[in-house]
Amino acid sequence: MSQNLTPRQIVAELDRHIVGQAKAKRAVAIALRNRIRRELVPGDLREEIVPKNIIMIGPTGVGKTEIARRLARLCDAPFVKVEASKFTEVGYVGRDVDAMIRDLVENAIHMVREEEAETVRAKARDVAEERLLDLIAKSSDFVPPGEKPDRQRLRAQLRAGTFDDGDISIQVQEARSGNPPSFMAALSGQSMDDISGQLESLFSGFMPTQKREQKMKVKDALKTLTDEEAARLVDMDKVRREAIQRAEQRGIIFIDEIDKVAGRGAESRGPDVSREGVQRDILPIVEGSTVTTKYGPVKTHHILFIAAGAFHVSKPSDLIPELQGRFPIRVELSPLSREDMFRILTEPKNSLVRQYTALLETEGVKVEIRNEAIDEIAAVAQAVNERTENIGARRLHTILERLLDELSFEAPEMKDAHVVIDRDYVKQRLADVVQDEDLSRFIL
Repeated sequence: MSQNLTPRQIVAELDRHIVGQAKAKRAVAIALRNRIRRELVPGDLREEIVPKNIIMIGPTGVGKTEIARRLARLCDAPFVKVEASKFTEVGYVGRDVDAMIRDLVENAIHMVREEEAETVRAKARDVAEERLLDLIAKSSDFVPPGEKPDRQRLRAQLRAGTFDDGDISIQVQEARSGNPPSFMAALSGQSMDDISGQLESLFSGFMPTQKREQKMKVKDALKTLTDEEAARLVDMDKVRREAIQRAEQRGIIFIDEIDKVAGRGAESRGPDVSREGVQRDILPIVEGSTVTTKYGPVKTHHILFIAAGAFHVSKPSDLIPELQGRFPIRVELSPLSREDMFRILTEPKNSLVRQYTALLETEGVKVEIRNEAIDEIAAVAQAVNERTENIGARRLHTILERLLDELSFEAPEMKDAHVVIDRDYVKQRLADVVQDEDLSRFIL
């Protein structure tokens, strides 16, 4: 985590990718900065400082998920997005809430393992190179029969790329099969994650590593062997310790659709009882508890939870009071205006306009989408959102696909073409769909 990022700098970085929603950006920037401050607090007091969880309220497609994802990437933290509606109350068939912590740890393990592998990659490449040279020296495809192999010359040729496109057979490790049969989980009453972890621990000690011979290009063989050697050199005990520590201290869990498990008022009956059960299962995780994973116990006390929901039917106060209290920061995200749509299409470094023009440019077609056309696209998106379900910026994907459908189909036969898209082009391509409200609901 960068110790130098101020809240203003965090907001500025989020502004590069997300348009508007200043209040939400400000809230998450303060939350992130407080994590940095907490690491500098001495002694026992540090353990008493818990993250101030955030609940974001706003319609779909306005940037809730993207804010959380970009925040995690900014601070290089393990990040998991889950949907509250996919969980079931303990005792029912479905995914239990502990799974979000297990997913977070898996994410952290992957991050740390990649970092550790990078630190030993140079050594791993040297070992892989020696293994590959042994095979090359024995192959008549690279050393003529009867000729004594000159290892130094072969090494120089390998590093120069002379052998890159040659074929060679190497022994590669077989990937272990994944999860155990589902009936085992049903019989044991435990989750699949628990069963998988137990079986892996039980059999990994004495199950022989399976290998198979595979033919590939020399350059691919060098990469495969390097990856294999790097994995062997990585200290997995160290990876587990660091990953758990990182998940506990820096982890971010984004709980989407939290409104789907909220009740519908004072009286709870029928489905509302099950929704409340999910909330009560989530509560100890957010409050701070210890969850058992196959890598060891994980404490959730300092994980940052960001919840989000549209709250069209329910409202935050319909959540059980205990869970409400665990999300002290509440931020309302505003619906996107026509101006916001225009900015989304033009300002971010990965804007949709840049994405589509780059895709078509690979076919040799240069597409110029003028500002007047982008303004018309924004106007159409806002109008359709107002008349039908408001899905925010996601509407832009559908409209651009419709707009560029013919061009995308014919692009391979339009080499070196230069296509200008102006307001008239947009109106012509979208006129029938926009004017017919029923058709608009179906297509856009």
